[in-house]
Amino acid sequence: MATETKTTLAESTQEELLIGSHRLQSRLIVGTGKYETYATMQESLEVSGADCITVAVRRERLYDGDEKNILDFLDLQRFTLLPNTAGCFTAHDAVRTARLGREILLSLENPGANWVKLEVLGDSKTLLPDPLATLEATEKLVEDGFEVLCYTNDDPVTARRLKEAGATAVMPAGSPIGSGQGVLNPNNIRICMEYLKDDDPDYPVIVDAGVGTASDVAAAFELGVDGVLLNTAIAHARDPILMSRAMQAAATAGRSAYLAGRIPKRLYATASSPTAGVISSRPW
Repeated sequence: MATETKTTLAESTQEELLIGSHRLQSRLIVGTGKYETYATMQESLEVSGADCITVAVRRERLYDGDEKNILDFLDLQRFTLLPNTAGCFTAHDAVRTARLGREILLSLENPGANWVKLEVLGDSKTLLPDPLATLEATEKLVEDGFEVLCYTNDDPVTARRLKEAGATAVMPAGSPIGSGQGVLNPNNIRICMEYLKDDDPDYPVIVDAGVGTASDVAAAFELGVDGVLLNTAIAHARDPILMSRAMQAAATAGRSAYLAGRIPKRLYATASSPTAGVISSRPW
């Protein structure tokens, strides 16, 4: 019986992540921006184990300075592309960018054409989301037939309102974009999950932004989130390919630890060996 339980837990760490109509084999979603070369990006994506990658519609140039096309370095048969609206500061711009991304992916016959990672930023210094504009854009995109994955702050009330507006997934920030600070407020992430999953345990909650290293990914998954989305932590690492491998391992470890169940924290020590039958100390 114990063997069956262990097998079930091991298998569950590999379970698919369902986001709307999309089924992902990996719970790690990685970005395509900020790499020094497309070749480095390509290899990093390969070793990450991810099957979903994000592409910034407004910022991504199809051709770099050497006239190389980013699409030549992406395996469109393996990866589902998730277009995102990075760089948008109004709901109008975000909706227009999402529609542009849909047209591009339809022309590529990629299954990611019907969804979008929505970012509507408040300002260029903090890159924190504008809650009101994000909500407005979500409502319009849902009406337009999109499956909307919303980048938002870690406010549980905002998260709940985005879900009520029809968001397919809510993606609270661990910390500001590109900051590498990890999950600054784990309690808020926990409350977000409570609010979002109360009547729907399978509703996807994904930590997006702020990851700096592998331990941040593991810590996020140990909170019980369904996925982690990251870019800068790999692209700007000293060795992006090695960091990509580390992120994959951390995602597996963190998810496994969450499912296994950590021991409670205690103020005092607890003996790991049984105390019954201990040999008494006696004088010779």
